[in-house]
Amino acid sequence: MSRARLAIAGMLLAMVAVASAQQSQRATEHKLEQVRKEMRAVSSERKEIGGERVDANVDLKDAQRKVGDTSRAVAKTDADIRSQQGSLDALEVKRIELETHLQVQKKSLAALVRQAYLAGDNAPLKVFLSQDRIAEGQRALTNYAYLQRDRSVRIRSISGDLAALKQTRAQIEQKRGELQASRQKQQAQLLQLEQDRKSRATVLAQLDTQYQQHIQREQQLGQNAKALEGLLAQLRAEAARAARERQLAAERARKAAAAEAARIAREQARAEDAARAKGLPPPPPPKRESPKQVVHGPMIQVGGLGWPVSGTLLAGYGGELPEGGASSGLLIAAAAGTPVHAVADGRVVFAEWMNGYGLISIVDHGNGYMSLYAHNDTLLRDVGASVHRGDALASVGTSGGLSRPAVYFELRRNGSPVNPAVWLQKR
Repeated sequence: MSRARLAIAGMLLAMVAVASAQQSQRATEHKLEQVRKEMRAVSSERKEIGGERVDANVDLKDAQRKVGDTSRAVAKTDADIRSQQGSLDALEVKRIELETHLQVQKKSLAALVRQAYLAGDNAPLKVFLSQDRIAEGQRALTNYAYLQRDRSVRIRSISGDLAALKQTRAQIEQKRGELQASRQKQQAQLLQLEQDRKSRATVLAQLDTQYQQHIQREQQLGQNAKALEGLLAQLRAEAARAARERQLAAERARKAAAAEAARIAREQARAEDAARAKGLPPPPPPKRESPKQVVHGPMIQVGGLGWPVSGTLLAGYGGELPEGGASSGLLIAAAAGTPVHAVADGRVVFAEWMNGYGLISIVDHGNGYMSLYAHNDTLLRDVGASVHRGDALASVGTSGGLSRPAVYFELRRNGSPVNPAVWLQKR
């Protein structure tokens, strides 16, 4: 492989590195924008939930106040019922005393009635005549009349008290019934208010949980955004570095191409001078020689798990290619159509034809590492496809000027070739 081709390969990988860094940068910017968008949405939802929490807290306080007011009303009604019951108990004692006193008065009056009955129709006269003296008779007659009137007055008074007591008792019974009905109503209202309070407390607890979850999500998104911002800064620096490397690679390729053109021009000039000195016509421009695919020495068999392909090693890292150039990778001969495998996880960043390499696939593995697979017959993965170690990328072929099916493999870090032995082992 000539120095010009190596310079072009370096420039290609630098260009791929820039494209990969730019693609990663765009993807990271998109992710950062998505995270910021979600942060704004979560923040808006958190503020809305915060407003709902305030309203729910006010509603809960109002429900608790109503429960307290109704509980106090029930307690007051219970106190009134106990007071009315006390009044009824006192009235009952008073009624019993009046009825007892009435029975005594009725017995006294009955005794007087019996005496009057035994005395006949002229009982007062008989009382008067039963005395020895006139004065005593008059006094006895007066006492008899007074006693009758007193008994009658007392009986009427007690009867009136009993009637009033009965009326008062009826009023108290009515009042107590009203209080009992009011208490039942208040108790039902208290039960409903308590259920409403519990429901509002549940809603507030749920809102509190959602609010805390949104705060945690905001914090997590903030950390993700910070990490993405750091990654974006790193990718931008990587893109700038890759752009500088691309410029350097382009300059090296330009110089190599100019040196190659000058060499060819010199050889052509010498050939023409020699032809003129011999009187011969000038020779045609030199043609590029076909790559030599035969190497001398014992054939080394390589491959196995982790290798791009299993086959015969035609040129190792730092060795000489069949065409005479220095090898920056591995040239492995294998049967046409043999699958070419990715040596590590990564993403395809280049998959098309390139002069001197034929169908070539380049995979970005991250951390500055890229792998190159050239001279394929078919490319199986498009640009942007994610691949895992061992996935088929292409099939072995002869594209790019090979006369023998083989695959050329390179491993580069930050655009510079490295010995793939760090990843591969001989079988």
